[in-house]
Amino acid sequence: MKKISTYSVLLVVLLGFLSIALAQETIKPEDASKFIGHQKTVCGVVVSAHHITHRKGQPTFLKLRHYPNRSFTVVIRGTDRDKFEEPPERLYFGKEICVTGKILGGYQGKPEIIVKDPGQISIK
Repeated sequence: MKKISTYSVLLVVLLGFLSIALAQETIKPEDASKFIGHQKTVCGVVVSAHHITHRKGQPTFLKLRHYPNRSFTVVIRGTDRDKFEEPPERLYFGKEICVTGKILGGYQGKPEIIVKDPGQISIK
């Protein structure tokens, strides 16, 4: 009877990890609009990176595709910039990154993830 209980617990734990892994599947920036409101990981090359000091909140925008075909933006609010080891626009520009978070319908309906912690971004 103990073996069955142990196997049952292990199965439940394994299924839990599997569901987390599936929820965190990586998607391409151009597919992000299909997942508005969902927690996902989006991977792509940062082709544009700007810190906007004259705008309210002084955000940093990391774009993973060029305008007008820009399909995905990573937003880092000015209040969260200090959490990064160096300015995000320098740290990530030109690099392939993966960003994890809830995909939102941002400016003009373009999908975005708002990053509050550097742990949400990884360099591939």
